[in-house]
Amino acid sequence: MNDLILVGIQGSGKGTQARILAEKFGYQIFETGGELRNIAKEESELGRKVKEITERGDLVPNEIVMEIVENFLSKVSNDTPVIFDGIPRSDSQRISLEDLLNRHERKFSVLEVKLSEKESMQRMMKRAEIENRADDTPEVMKKRIANFYTHTQPLLDAWKDRLITVDGDQPIEEVSKEILEKLNLVS
Repeated sequence: MNDLILVGIQGSGKGTQARILAEKFGYQIFETGGELRNIAKEESELGRKVKEITERGDLVPNEIVMEIVENFLSKVSNDTPVIFDGIPRSDSQRISLEDLLNRHERKFSVLEVKLSEKESMQRMMKRAEIENRADDTPEVMKKRIANFYTHTQPLLDAWKDRLITVDGDQPIEEVSKEILEKLNLVS
């Protein structure tokens, strides 16, 4: 099984779908946001720097993210497929991630969970209420959406030969079903 790079605007359900695929097919998940939140909690220079950047809603520098990915991949067997959730978020990060995957001799596909900007905002607001995340203010959410359209959306053109798109604006079970069909994982 190929690794999967999961792309979608915030709130598209990427994390939920990643967990479903991991449970059913044994994928390991590299979830950038979670990794960065864990580092931001650390009482270290890197932790303080990451916390300051993420609280502003800005993108964490590529070299920091790639160091974290390299560390993660060094602990995963080449036989174990990986889902990358929340990376890459820029063209330079795409190039770095592709180079890293090539060095580790890992093949990958790109799965886009497509969702409207309006629905993205509604889902993030709901998640912020439930999870009580301090960094999920309306201003930061709008900045994350803008960052997605400015930096991440253009990456899909570079991957059009390996891109699989599903409709994220449907119930979780229907999104899962569409993913399994399009990845040919239906038994």
